[in-house]
Amino acid sequence: MSVISKKICLLGDFGVGKTSLIRRFIEGTFSDQYLTTVGVKISRKSLELDSLEQTINFIFWDIEGRTKFQSIAPGYLQGATGVIIVGDLTRPETLTNLQKHLDLFLKINPQGIAVVALNKTDLVDSEKLTKLMEQYSFPNNLKVLASYGTSAKSGSYVNEIFEQLAKGIFP
Repeated sequence: MSVISKKICLLGDFGVGKTSLIRRFIEGTFSDQYLTTVGVKISRKSLELDSLEQTINFIFWDIEGRTKFQSIAPGYLQGATGVIIVGDLTRPETLTNLQKHLDLFLKINPQGIAVVALNKTDLVDSEKLTKLMEQYSFPNNLKVLASYGTSAKSGSYVNEIFEQLAKGIFP
């Protein structure tokens, strides 16, 4: 099986659950203790694609959410194949900023692909979730492969966001 390394960035406002999503995917754990990411935190995980006899070494760049869009160092984003744009379903301002995060990523990586994670589904009712999923699905943007309602706490759809990126890299 051949091995390929791919850089994947996670972008979103502070406190939306970027680090928790990565931790759930890599370690299978969740912690209620909030730890602010300063700068960037780099993590790795391999994913085997049996259908293609391919192993992808994901290199995740968890980029802090406190900086304003223009002040994120372009170097953090350069060379990334994909991005997971994360919003917090309990904080509407983080959802309205999804497009800004996507635009910033695609400005630096025009060939990149994206998946949107509307996180913290465990904290909203199903009717509200349905409306927000429709509103933030990006159906007219070919660079956005899919939008998922995720929960780092329960693990709901966490593996799917990463697997969707892998499938987008190797269709």
